[in-house]
Amino acid sequence: MSILSKNRIKYIRSLELKKIRKEEKVFLAEGPKLVGDVLGYFPCKLLIATSDWLEEHPAVQAAEVIEVTSEELSRTSLLKTPQQVLALFEQPEYEIDMEAIRNSFVFWLLDDIQDPGNLGTIIRLADWFGIEHIFCSPNTVDVFNPKTIQATMGGIARVKVYYTALSDLMHSLGNVPVYGTLLDGENMYEQPLSKNGIIIMGNEGNGISPEIEKLVNRKLYIPNYPAERETSESLNVAIATAIVCAEFRRQAAL
Repeated sequence: MSILSKNRIKYIRSLELKKIRKEEKVFLAEGPKLVGDVLGYFPCKLLIATSDWLEEHPAVQAAEVIEVTSEELSRTSLLKTPQQVLALFEQPEYEIDMEAIRNSFVFWLLDDIQDPGNLGTIIRLADWFGIEHIFCSPNTVDVFNPKTIQATMGGIARVKVYYTALSDLMHSLGNVPVYGTLLDGENMYEQPLSKNGIIIMGNEGNGISPEIEKLVNRKLYIPNYPAERETSESLNVAIATAIVCAEFRRQAAL
């Protein structure tokens, strides 16, 4: 079993930087729940854990395993409260299968989402609602950001995330329903929602970009309640995504 060196600690902490993650083609996961969910889906290049965790998981599969004390884990971890285990996994590379995507129930396009926690939560939501594909604009935050990975709560293992030019992708899909949440949209609860199509969620501050908005053919609005009551200007994008997807699933079950 290997020893945790200062250089190894420095390397792991450097994975906060997108440039390093991209060069190394790895991502960091921390905590028993997240690491346990991801193990088996992606090759594990390095696993660092306390003796208690390793005793509970004697058959763990990793290229390299390092046993550490809680204090050593604390110096290595990016979390405020380290949790027994952290691991480095190879970043997956997915090829876009247009036929499989066209046959999907719905899938999401994320237009310049900037907050790693929002992206991670949206991936977690996709996992919950059975959505297998998420397409992100090139300017969307990196899915392998440690904060994003933590927020997925294991959803990263089952949801494929791609980065591509959204307008090109949408044109290649042909005549499919394209939904977007906009202030001038129709009340979502009064509209029939299709059983397949694209749902676009926009940037936290600016919403859907003008270029992508032109391709939306079904505009939706999430109404506040009661309508006449003064309320917040908008919803958090992850919350809005959950509300929209829940309504799609509800109507599909009717």
